[in-house]
Amino acid sequence: MSIILDISQIGMVFPTPKGPFTALDDVDLKIEKGEFVSLIGHSGCGKSTVLNVVAGLHQATSGGVILNGKEVTEPGPDRAVVFQNHSLLPWLTAYQNVELAVKQVFGKRKTKAETKDWIEHNLKLVHMDHAMHKRPDEISGGMKQRVGIARALAMQPEILLMDEPFGALDALTRSHMQDSLMEIQNELNNTVIMITHDVDEAVLLSDRIVMMTNGPAATVGEILAVDLERPRDRLALAEDPKYIHLRSEVLRFLYEKQRKVETISATKAKELKEKSKENSDIAAA
Repeated sequence: MSIILDISQIGMVFPTPKGPFTALDDVDLKIEKGEFVSLIGHSGCGKSTVLNVVAGLHQATSGGVILNGKEVTEPGPDRAVVFQNHSLLPWLTAYQNVELAVKQVFGKRKTKAETKDWIEHNLKLVHMDHAMHKRPDEISGGMKQRVGIARALAMQPEILLMDEPFGALDALTRSHMQDSLMEIQNELNNTVIMITHDVDEAVLLSDRIVMMTNGPAATVGEILAVDLERPRDRLALAEDPKYIHLRSEVLRFLYEKQRKVETISATKAKELKEKSKENSDIAAA
């Protein structure tokens, strides 16, 4: 398979009242076309910062992101983002919310009939064609998130970026959404990068799980290949030895190996802070 996204040694430093804060340091990751990759780690480990750099919402302080041979410097329709908050316009119907994105991306390249068919097709993909003419206040949280995903898919992005898309949903709705996402990814072969705190979700959905070290100066700690056959059945996997082993590996990193990594990261962060101070002193002189 071909590499579609190259996250090359990115670092991210934010200015703060107490001085520069190094959020990311030397994050290096290559993602293949059609791959589903999850980023997992403790709160504050820079997962969302990585996603925002890929989305073009932040410009990395060092390193860079290459998508299909072109450097990412700003947001674009080739990267659609689904946040935890659905961000639907409340005065528009589900259909109209998706229509906004389609018109913005495709303009007049689609006829009125083609636009209508395309919107309905994407709402049907997420099982929302029955409620396409309802406004957000008339549908459930899970249904709103389905519309948000339909809106993102309707842009025909090269990469679908998802920042804890199911984090605010109840357990049952979350399970249904995970199953729907697997169906969609299987049908469309999307390239997906998803942030999650849920170990089971990461193992169920992913081809690879990228485990981030804690910040400051967070980076990629380990990458776990999830070699489970697709399509995946959550009930069958519950007692699958391979699934249980993969789940244990993620937990081991998060709760055991992470302690060792923290010591190294703390030392590295201290060195970076001292280096930043030296640079500031030299500039002041």
